[in-house]
Amino acid sequence: MLIDSHCHLDFPDFQTRLPGVLAAATAAGVGRMVTISTHIARFETYRALAEAYETVFFTIGTHPHNAAAEPDIPTDRIVTLSAHPRCIAIGEAGLDYHYDKSPHDVQQRVFRTHIDAARETGLPLVIHARNADEDMIRILSEEMRRGRFGAVLHCFSSGPKLAEVGVELGLYVSFSGILTFKNSDDIRRIASAVPRERLLVETDAPYLAPVPHRGKTNEPAYVANTARALAEVIGVSDAEIADITTANFYRLFSKAAQADRLATAS
Repeated sequence: MLIDSHCHLDFPDFQTRLPGVLAAATAAGVGRMVTISTHIARFETYRALAEAYETVFFTIGTHPHNAAAEPDIPTDRIVTLSAHPRCIAIGEAGLDYHYDKSPHDVQQRVFRTHIDAARETGLPLVIHARNADEDMIRILSEEMRRGRFGAVLHCFSSGPKLAEVGVELGLYVSFSGILTFKNSDDIRRIASAVPRERLLVETDAPYLAPVPHRGKTNEPAYVANTARALAEVIGVSDAEIADITTANFYRLFSKAAQADRLATAS
């Protein structure tokens, strides 16, 4: 089984065709998907998706693009919302200096609030990092000294230093369709250096469709293409990469593992 550890099933791209998208994912061997929060204000939408579809989990958090729109949501509010049994992580939150849709200081403050929530709940943090490696390394290092927390650097497209520091701090690293792009040799080199027990795969759907689907709307079924590319990079079979990344997913997202065990038992 493969798991799409990061997608956005609430986006308009899927509004009229979600059942078919989920069926295609199942047919491709994708057994679980995590629909990722970008606005805490949309909690009810994420909750409804996860309650409607047994293959879907969700997270709660504020994307850095939206930090200025949700600048002061307290830690305890995030903690309370994350108690839902199918909410398995905090985020996505982090820093994005590429588009600069929110001021840097606001992004950093909101990011630290999410770290506090991850630390308090014991849930992993889904981290968005783009063109902000220096500040991301500084904040992660500072916050980890204050108290450890689990996390994943999602859709990794940063430099090797952030990957190196992330692994040293105990973080996981997730790769998307970018791994399949012709000009992504640097990302493939970084992926080859990440320990196998820290690797995850994702789509970030509807964005970043992998080869051979470039130009199309990305969807969870296509995580199989990214997994195949990752298998080639680290020199294992398709079956082995599925086993590796699924085991890693359940180790990091332990609440999902617990939910699946309970579902099987019932």
